[in-house]
Amino acid sequence: MNRHERLGTLLNLVVEREQLHIDEIVAELGVSPATVRRDLDTLADQQLVVRTRGGAAVHPGTGDLPLRYKAARGGEQKARIAAAAAAMVSPGHVVGLNGGTTTTEVARELAVTDRLRQHEGPPTTLVTNAVNIAAELAVRTHLRVVLTGGVVRPLSYELTGPLADLLLGQISLDLLFLGVNAVDAELGASAHDEGEAAIGAALVSRARHVVVVADAGKLGRSAFARIARPTQVHALITDDQADPGVLAGVREAGIEVVVA
Repeated sequence: MNRHERLGTLLNLVVEREQLHIDEIVAELGVSPATVRRDLDTLADQQLVVRTRGGAAVHPGTGDLPLRYKAARGGEQKARIAAAAAAMVSPGHVVGLNGGTTTTEVARELAVTDRLRQHEGPPTTLVTNAVNIAAELAVRTHLRVVLTGGVVRPLSYELTGPLADLLLGQISLDLLFLGVNAVDAELGASAHDEGEAAIGAALVSRARHVVVVADAGKLGRSAFARIARPTQVHALITDDQADPGVLAGVREAGIEVVVA
């Protein structure tokens, strides 16, 4: 378990149990007390936990885990989904990415794909409303990064609000990789937050080809705000834990399914 995964696991434990002693964490994670203290200090610096004498307690504001710690969940599945998504991108494409753990993995895969890095023509352009994605890719010279306007939503690092429309109304996307909270063959793709859904819908409206990237746990479900109708989605990339019956329904809706 690397440090990123350990921090995510540790935060989950504190949130689930509300308070933990260092000795309990040492037994759970099999690491040294010194390592646990450093990790707790890191989480406390981010205001995700409150340090107590001999341990930590849940922070009052930690009701929804921030993106960087959610990313530790399902890492292998997301990596396979990202690799399948990157294979769809041709050099010089204009690619859209909304925020989320899966689209962040797609962005990281695009950053290291040799086919794009070694291309001598115009760079591949990535348009995103996720400030974490833009920050990670800004140093990649083979990618041109365009960030929408808006107000940052702290838990997902996404820019939301009407300012994004100033940019999105002026561009076209060859391909959009759409991260969602839920996807259903009849209801389409949706998100828990209406602001994030609105930006996702704006990206969908500007894309020639829309690909939902979602792990198996998000399939056959619905969320509060719809991003796209089934007829607006061209393909779904998911992992091999997906329910075959759910995938059959997605295919019947006319959506191509890629199992990574």
